[in-house]
Amino acid sequence: MSHHASPDGQSDRADDIRSEPALPDAVQTTETYETDEGTVFYDAQHPLAWIQTDTTLELQDAA
Repeated sequence: MSHHASPDGQSDRADDIRSEPALPDAVQTTETYETDEGTVFYDAQHPLAWIQTDTTLELQDAA
């Protein structure tokens, strides 16, 4: 299977152009630090806003 380039040198295959989905601002500004009890995730733009849990959860499920 082959594909052709347009006169300007760009590929004509649609799957050659891919972009990552944009992350929400809160996810982009999330930072972490370690404590004796575990890892703390926090929003660097709002460091006083936090949630505590005794249950482990997947970040992708919470985002």
